[in-house]
Amino acid sequence: MEKMIYLDNAATTKTAPEVVQAMLPYFSELYGNPSSIYDFAGKSKEAVTKGREQIAQVLGAKKEEIYFTAGGSESDNWALKAAFEAYKSKGNHIITTKIEHHAILHTCEYLEKERGAKITYLDVDENGIVKLDELEKAITPETILISVMFANNEIGSIQPIKEIGRIAREHGILFHTDAVQAFCQVPINVDECNIDMLSSSGHKINGPKGIGFLYIRKGVKIRSFVHGGAQERKRRAGTENVPGIVGYGVAASRASSSMKERAEKEIAIRDHMIQRITSEIPYVKLNGDPVKRLPNNINVSFQFVEGESLLLMLDNYGICASSGSACTSGSLDPSHVLLAIGLPHEIAHGSLRMTLSDETTMEEADYTVDRLKEIVAHLRSMSPLYEDFIKKNK
Repeated sequence: MEKMIYLDNAATTKTAPEVVQAMLPYFSELYGNPSSIYDFAGKSKEAVTKGREQIAQVLGAKKEEIYFTAGGSESDNWALKAAFEAYKSKGNHIITTKIEHHAILHTCEYLEKERGAKITYLDVDENGIVKLDELEKAITPETILISVMFANNEIGSIQPIKEIGRIAREHGILFHTDAVQAFCQVPINVDECNIDMLSSSGHKINGPKGIGFLYIRKGVKIRSFVHGGAQERKRRAGTENVPGIVGYGVAASRASSSMKERAEKEIAIRDHMIQRITSEIPYVKLNGDPVKRLPNNINVSFQFVEGESLLLMLDNYGICASSGSACTSGSLDPSHVLLAIGLPHEIAHGSLRMTLSDETTMEEADYTVDRLKEIVAHLRSMSPLYEDFIKKNK
C-alpha cells in the first residue's frame, strides 16, 4: 500500500474541502473588519453571526453563549482562570482529574502556585472513568468549579458527564468540560448535561486550525480573558478570525449532520482492529473503556516494545499514529493518563494511539494490523527482556 494511512485524527484532522471553499472569500474578497459600521464590513459580521449560530445549534445553546477563541487550550485557560477570579470570594477550591489535557493540568498548577487555589486531582478507575462517589466526597464549602473532560484525548474514555453535571448543579458549583475530542464525535446537549462552560477546537472536526470556542452559559459570571476592544461582547478582545469562524461553523454543521453514520462506520473498523490486535498479538493491553469510548479511538500497550520505535517503523510503511497527546510528543516521560489508570512505566512506554476518520477503510485497517504484527515481533526479537520473559514462562 503506497499511499499514506493517517491514523492520528485526535492530533488534527484534514480540513474538509467544503470548509476551505466556505472560508476562501473571507481572505481576499469579503475581508472587512466585523467591527466596522459600513456595509462591506457587515458581510463579515453576518458571517461571524452565522458561524456562532451553527455551533450553538449543535450544542443546544444560544448563539450569545458561544465565544470564539484561538483554540481549545485558550478556552481551557479562560474557563479556569477567569472563573477562579470571578468566584474567589466564594471559595478557592477546584476539582479536576489526573487524566486531563495539560491545558487544564498546567492551568491548575498555575492557579495553585500563583493564585492560592486549592486543587483536588481525582483518581480514575482502570478504564479511565471518574468515580462519582469520590467526586462528591471531594466537594467542600469552598468548591467553586469542577472541570472534567468529556472524553479523554489519549485513551478515548467517555466520562459520565450528565451525572457530573447533576452533582455540580445540586451543590451550586460551576461545571466546565473540555470537549475538544468529544464535540461532534458524540451527541452533546449543554442543558441536558448541566454544563456551564465547554471548550472546543476547530481542527479536530475537519475545520481550520487557530479557531476554537468557549461556551459560557448565560448568567455565569466569568471575567474577560483578553482585554482591549469590545469584541465577543467585551469578553475576548481582538479582531475576529472571520475565515476561521466561517470554517468552524461549516465544519460543525457538517460533522453534526454526519455524526451517527460516521460513528457507526468508525466503531465497526475500531472494534475490528481491536479484536485483531488483542487476539493476534500476544502481551498487549487495550487502554480505556472497551464500550464507553470515542468511536474512533484505539489505544493499546505492547509489552517489551518502545512506543517511539513502533511509531518510527510504522512511519516507514506510511502509517501515521502517535503514542499519546500531540502536545507532549517531545516528552520522554510516559503518559500521565496511562500511569493514572495503573499501567507501570515499562508498559506505558509501549503505548500506541490510533484515531480513525470517516475516510479510514477496512483495507487500511487490516494493512495496519498486519504491519503491526510484523513490527512488534521484530522489536521483541531484539529485546533481552522479552527473551528472558519467554525463557521463564516456558
